[in-house]
Amino acid sequence: MEDREKFFEEFNNGLHRIGRIMLILSVILLLSVPFIYGAVNGVSVDVKGFLSGFAKVGIIYIPVAIVEFIVYAPMLGVGGSYLSFLTGNVTNMKIPCVMNSKDIAKTEAGTVEHEIVSTISVATSAIVTTLVVVVGVILLVPLQPVLNSETLTPAFSNVVPALFGALGLKYFAKSPKIAAIPLLLMTLLCVFVPSMISQTSVLLLPSGGLALLIGFVLFKKNKL
Repeated sequence: MEDREKFFEEFNNGLHRIGRIMLILSVILLLSVPFIYGAVNGVSVDVKGFLSGFAKVGIIYIPVAIVEFIVYAPMLGVGGSYLSFLTGNVTNMKIPCVMNSKDIAKTEAGTVEHEIVSTISVATSAIVTTLVVVVGVILLVPLQPVLNSETLTPAFSNVVPALFGALGLKYFAKSPKIAAIPLLLMTLLCVFVPSMISQTSVLLLPSGGLALLIGFVLFKKNKL
């Protein structure tokens, strides 16, 4: 058991080292795009404009990134977290894959088994996504009439809600006492304030906190 824990600790340390290096390189590459374009085309970048544009985007996405990390990291594990935040599509691809894999393998979050299953599922999702994108780019022109069809347009707009509706129903059914109030409040909020529909990552924090509070109260009262 000690050898297993020592190996797992060393394995995670290696993931942290590689993951941090790759994320730092990714951030540098992303931020360097305007400067590289400027150098190639022989023009200087307006640093003030760059910082102003970055601030306008960052004021929205930095808090969202913090919230997503707090909520998703325990579910994804070490390897899964680095892979997910590096390759993207965390909410609509990686999380469903990890949760489905967790149910199939019957693993518990925080265990060695879950770390392995999570990492494999996220890596597989990233590879499959990349292959699908490659095929999509190749077939983009031939499939243009189909993609622009008025019949299919509503389907494209509801892919993510349908995915999470199907995924969430299973967990809501398992703990209806915990899920009912947060689900009702978030639904009413999105109905009366439609602009909040695009801020689902931000809404995860209050709804998740409310669910934890309800679960804690029910646990204390032995009503779970």
